[in-house]
Amino acid sequence: MIIKVCGMREPENIRAVEALGIDLMGFIFWPPSSRYVGEKPSYLPRNCRRVGVFVDAALPDILAAVEDFRLDGVQLHGHETPDAIAALKAHLPGVRIVKSLAVAGPEDLEQAEAYADVCDAFLFDTKGKLPGGNGRQFDWSVLQRYQGRLPFLLSGGIGPDDALRIRAFDVPGCLGIDLNSRFETAPGRKDVDALRTFIETIRP
Repeated sequence: MIIKVCGMREPENIRAVEALGIDLMGFIFWPPSSRYVGEKPSYLPRNCRRVGVFVDAALPDILAAVEDFRLDGVQLHGHETPDAIAALKAHLPGVRIVKSLAVAGPEDLEQAEAYADVCDAFLFDTKGKLPGGNGRQFDWSVLQRYQGRLPFLLSGGIGPDDALRIRAFDVPGCLGIDLNSRFETAPGRKDVDALRTFIETIRP
């Protein structure tokens, strides 16, 4: 199971979370977010892949961030159209593109088909007021109805008490999970001990 920890920005916290053996680390490039990364941290992970999170960002801004942070992936949380994503992908050979889709019910899974040819994976997140980081879960059983062509990450309010539920989660196409606000002591600062216990539980 792939584990992604998102919303990172403090160098020593980045180093400590990386040491837990996670697969992906996310950096948020949306200025209104309380987890906005801002200036490049003095330390960036070397042993896990780096993912930039964007919301309706301009193409030049995404390309600049990919180069500056040496991103391995781009995660899109806005109203990006399939055509816009296709144009972005053409500029970023070798960089994985993940489209976040907000889910409240099975009907929300239908939007996945429009992006199937221009993305590498989806991230299914809870529908809420914010583009992401709402800290709430949706009904995961909805994903039993997903029959799309692309794999996905499960996101939205996953917390320390959900480890056994995650271990039992068995839906075809699920690559792994995305962790963020429920593992924080403050916005952008992760509780390393809580993450360690959680990871040890789901990866026995």
